[in-house]
Amino acid sequence: MDSKLARSYPAPPPVIEPGHTFESVTERISRVVLGGRHPLPWFIWLFVGFIGANMLMVSIGYLLFTGIGIWGTNIPVGWAFPIINFVWWIGIGHAGTLISAILLLLKQEWRTSINRFAEAMTLFAVACAAIFPLIHTGRPWLAAYWLFPYPNTMGLWPQFRSPLIWDVFAVSTYATVSALFWYTGLIPDLATLRDRAKSQRVARMYGVLSLGWRGSARHWQRYEKAYLLLAGMSTPLVLSVHTVVSFDFSVGITPGWHATIFPPYFVAGAIYAGFAMVLLLAIPLRRWYHLEDFITMRHLENMAKVTLVTGLIVVYGYAMEAFYAWYSANLYEQFMMYNRAWHGPYAWTYWLLIFCNGLTPQTLWFKRLRTNTTWLFIMALIVSLGMWLERFVIVVTSLHRDFLPSSWDMYYPTFWDYSTFFGTVGLFILLFFLFVRVLPMISIFEMRTMVPEAEVKGSEGH
Repeated sequence: MDSKLARSYPAPPPVIEPGHTFESVTERISRVVLGGRHPLPWFIWLFVGFIGANMLMVSIGYLLFTGIGIWGTNIPVGWAFPIINFVWWIGIGHAGTLISAILLLLKQEWRTSINRFAEAMTLFAVACAAIFPLIHTGRPWLAAYWLFPYPNTMGLWPQFRSPLIWDVFAVSTYATVSALFWYTGLIPDLATLRDRAKSQRVARMYGVLSLGWRGSARHWQRYEKAYLLLAGMSTPLVLSVHTVVSFDFSVGITPGWHATIFPPYFVAGAIYAGFAMVLLLAIPLRRWYHLEDFITMRHLENMAKVTLVTGLIVVYGYAMEAFYAWYSANLYEQFMMYNRAWHGPYAWTYWLLIFCNGLTPQTLWFKRLRTNTTWLFIMALIVSLGMWLERFVIVVTSLHRDFLPSSWDMYYPTFWDYSTFFGTVGLFILLFFLFVRVLPMISIFEMRTMVPEAEVKGSEGH
């Protein structure tokens, strides 16, 4: 009976390929950092990131000296590229916390190979996102002052009910807890790099960062408590951060924004965009560094399944927006949807969005495509574009034609809009590939815990 069930329901692919020992796992992962040799694509993309980061510095410098008039922002479209990019980057950062915290609490073993660089991706994405609200205010040395929490002794605090204020609380808390969670998980691996470093200077650097870790029973006990506590703190943040970001729109009376579907719709979209970015990073890394034994097809297929599920939730959100516009019998809501999807000058962005986020992920129903790394990479790239387009559609098509036809106007991004956005992409690439160079991108000690199970499954399969 058991053999029949085994043939009917084959075992899932392993989290780590059989044949590895504790030493081989440690050697393979630490060699990426301590070996000193990196593949040619690492240098190419590091250079691309460096150019992009310099482009960002020039763009922000010119903005501060000239003003936000260099952007295409105008009177009806007061929120444009900065807010679009802010929401897009915040969404990308969600997958890291989901993979690390929620899957840890759910005891999902397949998170072990991807959680480390997903957490790093979260921090770098939040850093890129934080740039836009500051520079969007026009004079950040004055306007940003009112966004930060300080004692309200002068009675000058802005509107407490404004979600823009709570954005600061939510995003800063999310960034702080994510950074602590990421660093706490690094401590045992930093001690491993300290002990394996051949240079005294490098060993001293990793020794300081490892906080005196010696691997004693007391250290492991305190580590596990702290790691579990931070995972529990991070879990509600996954839901709260993008919920608060969605309030930036849904509390307004602007047609196209005033919808109760926005909080769950934004959270699902954030996870959707985040997992697409993890796929974009994981697929090249496993090939360039020959990590197919650690980032196996099981990881890629599970991420593809999560992408499919969250994609279906996002498509449901699109359908509900159209349904609300019709069912509400509100002329302004109906006109907004008609303008957004059919007759408006930006209708092409809406249908391109449906193609990217609605149709393309449906290919993941087929296992052959779900396990094809080339298609997964292309699909993740299309989804990333689609999620950016979603924010463009929400912001621009809702603002450029509002209640008064006399105030209608078109929005055209300028060179500086694009240079600032692509500059943050370059900054993200630069930070990520520097992280790959100096810190282990895969958790060494967590992968070592998978070795005994992989050996048992390997012997059973043999």
